Order: sequence, then C-alpha cells, then structure tokens
Amino acid sequence: MPEETNSIDYVMEKASGPHFSGLRLDGLLSSPPSSSTASPSHRSASASESNAPKQPFVIGVSGGTASGKTTVCDMIIQQLHDHRVVLVNQDSFYRGLTAEESKRVHEYNFDHPDAFDTEQLLDCVQKMRSGHSYQVPIYDFKSHRRCSDSFRQVNASDVIILEGILVFHDQRVRNLMNMKIFVDTDADVRLARRIRRDTVERGRDINSVLEQYAKFVKPAFDDFVLPSKKYADVIIPRGGDNHVAIDLIVQHIHTKLGQHDLCKIYPNVHVIQSTFQIRGMHTLIRDKEISKHDFVFYSDRLIRLVLEHGLGHLPFTEKQVVTPTGSVYTGVDFCKKLCGVSIVRSGESMENALRACCKGIKIGKLLIHRDGDNGKQLIYEKLPKDISERHVLLLDPVLATGNKFLFTSNFAIVCFVLKSQVYVPIALLFFVLVG
Repeated sequence: MPEETNSIDYVMEKASGPHFSGLRLDGLLSSPPSSSTASPSHRSASASESNAPKQPFVIGVSGGTASGKTTVCDMIIQQLHDHRVVLVNQDSFYRGLTAEESKRVHEYNFDHPDAFDTEQLLDCVQKMRSGHSYQVPIYDFKSHRRCSDSFRQVNASDVIILEGILVFHDQRVRNLMNMKIFVDTDADVRLARRIRRDTVERGRDINSVLEQYAKFVKPAFDDFVLPSKKYADVIIPRGGDNHVAIDLIVQHIHTKLGQHDLCKIYPNVHVIQSTFQIRGMHTLIRDKEISKHDFVFYSDRLIRLVLEHGLGHLPFTEKQVVTPTGSVYTGVDFCKKLCGVSIVRSGESMENALRACCKGIKIGKLLIHRDGDNGKQLIYEKLPKDISERHVLLLDPVLATGNKFLFTSNFAIVCFVLKSQVYVPIALLFFVLVG
C-alpha cells in the first residue's frame, strides 16, 4: 500500500506544468436560480431578459474646432478603464474629394454638414449599438481622400464615444446618444490650437489656415456648431482643464453602466481595478500570433498581480521592528502562517508566482472530479499536515461558471476540515481573464 501511494505522488508531481485558460463571469453575474414554484411564463421571461444583449452607452461630444473635444474624450476613456470604450471620430467620415474638388481645395468648406457622409456615420453607430463590429474609414487630411485599402476595425464595446464638430447636427444621430456633451472653449484659444494643429499635424501653412478659418470655420461655427449647443445635456467650460466636470460625467456613466454590481451581490469578491497595463497584457495573451514564451511570461505577470492583490486582503497584526539607524518602525505582519493549495492541474500555473511572492511557502494539491469518478469526487489530495495553523490560498485559474466557483470552494473547505478536524480559513485566488 505505501508503494502505491508513493507511485501516485510521483505521478502527480510529474504531471505539474503550465496550463492557462480564460473564463467568463456569466455564472457569477447571473441571478440566483428561481424557485421551483415559479411559473413557466415567469421563468421564460427571466431567461429572455438575461439573454438579451445589453446595449452600449453612447456619448456624443461636440464643440468648436480645437475646443478640446479629443482631450475630454481621452480623459473619459482613461477613467473608464474598467469598461471597453471605443472612440469614433466624425472626421473619419469626411467625403473624399473628387479630382475637380481637389484642384480647388481652398474653396471647399470642410466645416459644412455636407462635407460628411452622415448616412455612413449613422449606419456605423446603429450597427455598433446592436453589438456588431464596424470598419471605420481612414481619412488622409493631406490628400483629402479616404485610404481605399485600409480601415480601422472597431469592435462592440460597453461605451461608444462619438466625437466631432457636427455630431449634434443630425437629429437621427442625436437620437442614438445616451449623453450629449458640448465642450465650450474661448474662440481665441481655439484659433491658436487650430493653427498649431494644422501646421504640425496636417502639413498646412499659417496663411492657408487663417484664410480657411475666416472664410469657412468661423461662419460654420456660428451657423451650425453653436446652435447645436442647445441639445447638449452637459456643457463643459474650458474643456480638458475642467477636471470636476469630467469626474462628474464619469461617475454618471458608472452609475448607468451598473459598475461593481458583482461586488454588491458578492461582498467577499474583490475585483482588481483595471489599468492600461493590465488591458495591454490581456491584449497580448489573446493575440493568436503571440509566441509561447511571451504568452507564459505575460500570463505569469497577470497571475502575480492577482496573488499580490489577494495577499493584501489577508488579516495582519501590528509589528514593531528596529531599523538600522536604531529607530522603531511600526508595521504589520501576517497574523498566521500561509500555505497554498492548487487545484490540479490548472492551479499549478499559479504556483511559481505564489513562490515568488511568499518565500518558502508550502503548497498542497487537490484533484477534484465534479461529476465523480466511480462515485468518488476527491481523486487525489496532498495537503500540509499543519494546515489548520495556516491561512490557505486556494489556486484555481479556470472558472467557467459560478457553479464551478461554489463547488470548488465548498468542496475544498470540506477537505480541509476533514484533514485538520477544525475549520480552516481560506482565501480563494482566481485568475479571471476579463476584457
């Protein structure tokens, strides 16, 4: 019998290796199942509501030329990093000039509503609101034509920001917006910005910029842009310098999107705040062209962030130490020893990061068969003997549904109690890959 146990231990140790898997939060986000007494019609209605796609929140940002619209959009995007946000510029929908119009480009009014392909812009927003991706055209401001062989692929998102000087002009486009923002900036400031932008970014000389501004830009602002200000829900004076207004707008968007509902339903769930660094690593590991080495490297980085965040939620006790200079420093220390338990085989992908964070930590293993193997759900277990004296970090990066979450955690608790004859506090660390 001892020989058989040793052989199993050997096989399980040899089976360890990196294994990664993304997962969905659908199970955790879904409502608790209705009681068996619920009527069939009620159940079908609930199912249809839960399966109904959630429409994105569409924000329109308008204002005069060089008023700071793009800056405002960028600041909103930075503060909405927990959500998928896409920016669609009205400038991308300029009509390409014909050969005859290109010869008289200085006489062409780029600030008139007819300069834009509003029908295509409308089609773009409608399809994206329905959850479809869209190939947005790329406009070359130097040749005044669209790039015929390239497009910008824009995917379905939680938030769509539509930015441009005349996005409020057409009522059909306005009706698709959930929020309309007008960026109000002094005319002299806008002119100075326009000169700098057009000369540096669009290759124009100062004289042509001033001539165009006096002949087309200012009259178009008075005739079309300024009158559309009355449609705005929010007016932002000073553009990107008005941090208070932007913060209030972002808070309103968060409320409309129902952010952190998961944490409200499950108070013990802690969601790591997304950053552009985390989103960047998500992008890399989802790229089908990524090498195996880079995939493992960036997955390990994400896993380590989860582990370090999880360690911060464990209980601490106050501890005083003496520094090399002889002063007393009051800090904190873990109130109990730690150990890790990985769910074989996926949980082993988190072991290296745990060892890097916690020097010399003990790691046990559990192999669980949810449906049972010949009546057995616990296939293999190897746990530290003193597990009752430790806080346990349960490692499992594969979560398909909320039921898997509950089954894994509850079954592990039962195993720990049977092993130690006492209740063992555990912290569940899950590597969740979300947008």
